[in-house]
Amino acid sequence: MARKKQEECPSIPGWLVSFGDLMSLLLTFFILLYAMSTVDITKALKFLSYFQGEPQFKPQRISIIKPIVPFSPDVVSKIKKRIKKALPVSGFQIAVTSKYVLLRLFNDVLFEDNGYTLTPKAREALDGIANQLKALQAKEKFHIKVAGHAFIIDGEPLPPKVEDAWDLSLKRAEAVAMYLMQKGVDPSRFFITGYGDTKPLYTWNNPMLKRRNNRVEIFLEVEKKTIEKPKAIAKPQ
Repeated sequence: MARKKQEECPSIPGWLVSFGDLMSLLLTFFILLYAMSTVDITKALKFLSYFQGEPQFKPQRISIIKPIVPFSPDVVSKIKKRIKKALPVSGFQIAVTSKYVLLRLFNDVLFEDNGYTLTPKAREALDGIANQLKALQAKEKFHIKVAGHAFIIDGEPLPPKVEDAWDLSLKRAEAVAMYLMQKGVDPSRFFITGYGDTKPLYTWNNPMLKRRNNRVEIFLEVEKKTIEKPKAIAKPQ
């Protein structure tokens, strides 16, 4: 009689096979749910367009504008050339940004006796500035902000009819603005302000640098244009 061969590995129960199949199906089901929840909207719309027709987008208004540039380099160079003819290089500074042109005139060459009376050289420089602004105001819309800064040096008396540093800074700004207006620049473009001694350029304890804090700054600012954004309405066929 042949001897029965012993099984090498015991067979698994039948219920375990069914359980494994169930887990595989559940895993497949959850993967399918995840895949359905991350549908690409763009591709889905493109797929639907084959049945509905491509939607037509008709904007109500299209606005095409040129980039806003404060002033051309040619205008700035002309202003600088006029100022250099009247004032030394140490008497002024010019800065150009995307929003404004800054003309900074220092008090040592701008006013007499540390007061608010313009010097002949300052008048000559302002004449050149006024000529350029008059030629420009017929073409461009811009504003002129004149800001005065006054720092009382120790030991120096205040000019007559001046109460404090703020009053002096305002009178200096007015003197510059009024002169430009008298030369034909449109008065409606001006804003005048005085900062007194609240905005120094230099804070080091140096007498020469402290004197350069006394200045008048002229900002030429381009008028901001209000732009209405175009609206688009999608109307499917």
